[in-house]
Amino acid sequence: MQPEPERNVLGGPLEPCGTEPLTGFYRDGCCSTGPEDLGSHTVCAVVSTEFLQMQRRLGNDLTTPRPEYGFPGLRPGDRWCVVAVRWLQAYQAGAAAGVVLASTNQAALEIVPIEALRQHAVDVPDDIGDLG
Repeated sequence: MQPEPERNVLGGPLEPCGTEPLTGFYRDGCCSTGPEDLGSHTVCAVVSTEFLQMQRRLGNDLTTPRPEYGFPGLRPGDRWCVVAVRWLQAYQAGAAAGVVLASTNQAALEIVPIEALRQHAVDVPDDIGDLG
């Protein structure tokens, strides 16, 4: 039996987040999650300088390449599946990155309110007004 396909925060199919650099906990380009993903890498963020600087201050350096993990280091404008709690911390500090809602896993809603994600949405689908 096939597992249910993962859904995005809008209720639709989870769309790819980014392939250059290749993102996702499973490095499949999507913010897919599963039991192994203890950090919940479920928010598809378009990272900004401010967001990257804040993450570094929190001890989460996303800019330094780590070739041993296949990680090229991020630059502003890159799309990356970030840990939901880390995105929420940045949001609360006024340094949230943009969010691609269609590529953000619905599992992120266990941690981040949909209103917070919507405030920073960089993809605004035609039916967003019908959601709530």
